Amino acid sequence: MDKRRRWADAGTGTRVGIIVAGVVQFGLLGAALVDIGRRRPDQVNGPRWAWALASFVNFVGPLLYFALGRQRSQR
Repeated sequence: MDKRRRWADAGTGTRVGIIVAGVVQFGLLGAALVDIGRRRPDQVNGPRWAWALASFVNFVGPLLYFALGRQRSQR
């Protein structure tokens, strides 16, 4: 008895949800990596390489970078 779930067994709503979550995750990752690459080191809280690595942790890494990793602009 094989109890593993397969893509073909998933309903349409489940498939759409998985695809949307994947697109959002990769979008956040790409946006974080581009932002990290474009900012000067003094505009990032901590080492940029550490934030780049942290960005690969599912949704949490990029969201933490955008919340805590970037320094606020002084206007």
